[in-house]
Amino acid sequence: MSELQIPNYDPETLVQSITVEINAPSHVVWGVLVDLDRYPLWNPFCVSAVSTLELGAPVDMVLTDYAHGEGTFTNTEFVCAVVPERLLSWELVATAESPYAARRDQVIERVDANRCRYYSSDAFLGDHAHDIMTATGSWVKRAFDDTALALKRRSELVHSERKDTPA
Repeated sequence: MSELQIPNYDPETLVQSITVEINAPSHVVWGVLVDLDRYPLWNPFCVSAVSTLELGAPVDMVLTDYAHGEGTFTNTEFVCAVVPERLLSWELVATAESPYAARRDQVIERVDANRCRYYSSDAFLGDHAHDIMTATGSWVKRAFDDTALALKRRSELVHSERKDTPA
């Protein structure tokens, strides 16, 4: 595990977004990432999210259906890691009703006082990981890339508006 407590995943069942460099401090990017109420303003994939973001709390999401090109679907995962300004993770745990498991890690890496990098990954886990990767990996990659680019745009806008506002 890394210092952020992200497990080492099987690279064959891991989807990782592009890494974007964001011209805004990590605390601004973090603020955008955890402001779930504003996701509809900027997030093309997760168009709604409701959670307290406390460890173990559900994250009830409405996601754009990238697999079919239109519509949405609901998904609930559970917060499993929170490191302010660095890591936000949630997971889908396999149950008797659904044997599918996954973990999403959203990582912010500080570059300097006014810049950081962001990427996210989804690790498909368990006995069905390879099947899920085959069935969903390509559209999950597109969704995560779109989200990374949108987070960059939104964070830079929020940062620029704050700089323009007199103290």
